Amino acid sequence: MKTAELKAAVLGGAFDQRFTYIYGEAALNAQKMRYAAAIDSFVDVYGADREVALYSVAGRSELSGNHTDHNYGCVVAASIDLDIIAVASPSEGSVIRVKSEGFPEDIVDISTFTSPREFPKGHSDELIAGMAAGFRKDGYKVGGFDAYTTSSVLKGSGISSSAAFEDMIGNILNHIYNEGKISNVEIAKLSQYAENQFFGKPCGLMDQMACGVGGIIAIDFADPTKPVIDQIDFDITAAGYNLCIINTGGNHADLTDDYAAIPAEMKSVAAYFGKKVLRETDEAEVLAAIPALREQLGDRAIMRALHFFEENRRVSKQKEALLAGDLDAFFENVIASGRSSFCYLQNVFTTKNVNEQGVSLALCMAEKLLAGKKAAWRVHGGGFAGTIQAFVPSDYVEEFRLGMDAVLGEGRCMVLRIRPVGAVKI
Repeated sequence: MKTAELKAAVLGGAFDQRFTYIYGEAALNAQKMRYAAAIDSFVDVYGADREVALYSVAGRSELSGNHTDHNYGCVVAASIDLDIIAVASPSEGSVIRVKSEGFPEDIVDISTFTSPREFPKGHSDELIAGMAAGFRKDGYKVGGFDAYTTSSVLKGSGISSSAAFEDMIGNILNHIYNEGKISNVEIAKLSQYAENQFFGKPCGLMDQMACGVGGIIAIDFADPTKPVIDQIDFDITAAGYNLCIINTGGNHADLTDDYAAIPAEMKSVAAYFGKKVLRETDEAEVLAAIPALREQLGDRAIMRALHFFEENRRVSKQKEALLAGDLDAFFENVIASGRSSFCYLQNVFTTKNVNEQGVSLALCMAEKLLAGKKAAWRVHGGGFAGTIQAFVPSDYVEEFRLGMDAVLGEGRCMVLRIRPVGAVKI
């Protein structure tokens, strides 16, 4: 559709059923206005009378498995109703232009930016170039396009803004140049390639997979080239709970070194045994070798490795609990995961600035506010700053929200729903 025609269709209700399915009935009107405003912004930047389409990619919440994916572990994750949306139009030539609300426009010539920079800058243009290079590498078509994006997936907040952006570039390339035939699983793999090779961040695959695939999914990364993905049919909202993500106000966008140290230290333990990742090692052998590992690698690497083994077992228990509808067992392991992350994984605050511990404070307040209730809370995402997660009884969620906002600031506690789809063309 042309821009004016598409805006009229959005406001006239042509997409109401689709929006309701993705965002829920209560959010329908707000989403219609949001998409209409995005079309207007596209016109302001790239001109009217263009053939355009609408796209959405979900943010994600890691429900189980904190820092296990990069060592070929297991996770349970879910797409959430915070997302990045795009209005995009094909263009002639090899230039991709992306104007993201609040950020400078990225202009990337994918015919010349075809290999990683020697020293990655950690900039969004590298993600765009990396996605195009990944598509070419796997034999898919690429080309130029113009896109305007706006996002409710807060940058640096642990709900995977970068993974959602990568998946969005892949989503647009998929539908404009590949007839939408590439699976979201394949796009997620290419997103990881872009982030690892072009952006310079050694992330695992969980974020990209959860943003792209949608719903609640369990992922086993024993073979990361062929992850085993199981859909889990469990409705947390119908069970009487809201998933709350509490933004502490910290930003982990400049904490790449802290983040990168976790997989590096885990892999250093694996390397001691001649293995690439911890999933290939035996926990009993690691325990027996602790005296030598302490001398060679230090204590933190050992504790992070032991967290991995225990967390991987917790993932299995939590998957089984969700499939059985056993919230008691699920919540018990959510809390255990959070405690392990704080004590052994040590990703709740950065040692660069021990005076700023917003995540620690938020966890303390969640425990106090939810005392005596059937509920759960834990650090969320990569950690060090950003967000925590809480499962809160629906009849208490407003009181919980007010309590968290009173400490951290208005709007910090986001009451969410798990959405059924990941990366889609609207």
